[in-house]
Amino acid sequence: MTDLSPAAQAVLDAVVDGALPPFHVIARPMAAAALEAAADQVVPYEKAPDLMRSPDLERLAQRQHTRTQFLAIAAELRGNTETP
Repeated sequence: MTDLSPAAQAVLDAVVDGALPPFHVIARPMAAAALEAAADQVVPYEKAPDLMRSPDLERLAQRQHTRTQFLAIAAELRGNTETP
């Protein structure tokens, strides 16, 4: 297994904390699925409208950046190094 980033390791540690050893085998995909679900619920994908004021566009960009970070950690836990 490759080393995980601190963010991905923290998520994995939280999932396996106190779990029985057989659970560790499926911990990574379960943690990834939980992060993907959280991203969909908390910061769903939003397409920018044709006309948007600068402050609103900046907030949209920040939300989508946060979503990308969630999905990048999930991809790392799945062993996928491609950008989501």
